[in-house]
Amino acid sequence: MNPPKPPARPDRVSLLRYLRLFRRDILSAQPERLYRAWMAEFRTPFFRSFLINQPELVTRVLKECPEEFPKSDRIGEGLRPLLGNSVFLTNGETWKRQRRIIDPAFEGGRLRDTFPAMQAAARAAAERLEGQIGQVTEIEALTSHAAADVIFRTLFSIPIENEVAAEVFDRFRAFQRAQPILNLAAFAPLPRWLPRFHSRATRRNAARIRALITRLTSERMRAIEAGSAPDDLATKIMTTRDPQTGDRFDTEEMVDQVAIFFLAGHETSASALAWALYVLALYPDWQDKVADEAQALEPDADFNALSRLKISRDVFREALRLYPPVPMMVREATCPHQFRDRDVPTGAQVVISPWHLHRQSRIWDNPDGFDPARWATENGKTCQRTAYIPFSAGPRVCPGAGFAMVEGPLLLSTLLRQFRFETVAGRAPVPVAHLTVRAKDGIWLRIVRR
Repeated sequence: MNPPKPPARPDRVSLLRYLRLFRRDILSAQPERLYRAWMAEFRTPFFRSFLINQPELVTRVLKECPEEFPKSDRIGEGLRPLLGNSVFLTNGETWKRQRRIIDPAFEGGRLRDTFPAMQAAARAAAERLEGQIGQVTEIEALTSHAAADVIFRTLFSIPIENEVAAEVFDRFRAFQRAQPILNLAAFAPLPRWLPRFHSRATRRNAARIRALITRLTSERMRAIEAGSAPDDLATKIMTTRDPQTGDRFDTEEMVDQVAIFFLAGHETSASALAWALYVLALYPDWQDKVADEAQALEPDADFNALSRLKISRDVFREALRLYPPVPMMVREATCPHQFRDRDVPTGAQVVISPWHLHRQSRIWDNPDGFDPARWATENGKTCQRTAYIPFSAGPRVCPGAGFAMVEGPLLLSTLLRQFRFETVAGRAPVPVAHLTVRAKDGIWLRIVRR
């Protein structure tokens, strides 16, 4: 039995029907043929878009000609109330400046420095599970809590139990449940002056989250000026100067960046970890392999211990393939191109779907199956280079990709070292896209002491 996959819609539906399906869930709104097509073109009275599902085309857009395919402004239609002018939404010189300041915080040496904070968050997550032995538990809530704890400990040196951190976490959960990664405005060319009509709850939660982040950021700025700030990611980013201009982020700019760090570092990691635990519950043999390997992870293990978590890393990598947290990315053509002998005009929306690319039946062996061993095969190695983009690729690759590949296997190993996770009859999760790929009614598993 393969892990769950959302049902595809009929191949042809009316535009109105498509918009209704899209509003409900962007994954099940797509036709089955996208899992085998190299490209699909969509034309409506409002937009013209091309979904590309061929590695050579993805490489052209993301790596070879990224400046000719900047991130579409429409991608931010649903997220701008929270993310403002963050690095996730900007383009051009603004984006380049932001990355020059942000990237040094996520270099290899800094990952070693953040490892103790990640480890503390992993231990705290295991301790919280002690009270749920024998119970059926909603796993996404558990992984969201753990991933948020990692972010606050590594970014601001505070645990999730901190009053401000706890409220940010609660508000963010409400925000993400109400907000899809792409809303309909992403595909309709609305003029800038037209109000976007975000729901009152969306605006209220976004405003409160930003107010809380402003408080944390302002306090950290004062600590930096006083020479008493801890050496964490926030301090590193806020004290890094742009090597070209000498400028640093001001408080408002830093609030924008912290908002996307929380989205990218908490929401995406929580999604990936939850699906990893579910597929391991489906395949107990693999779960046992991870647990056996994790016995070597002593509570006081140092950063070098990560090199021994090879099975856990491959399991996490496979979970990211099957359930990429960000299922679709949108770029906009700024000049004419040709894709597979079709003209791509200026202004066309180019959709890159890790969800479909990771399951492209012409590329992957057993595309819908869970097989961590594939990463040691020639097919798996080739696909990893050409058709595996859970963190995007090229200049806009997620700066926290290395961070995530430390955090994921570490949390997975720490939990499975102590606990076994079992599926619950009649509670198979159905993937849907909110801000990330989540389960429609949650992921429910029984937790047993190992």
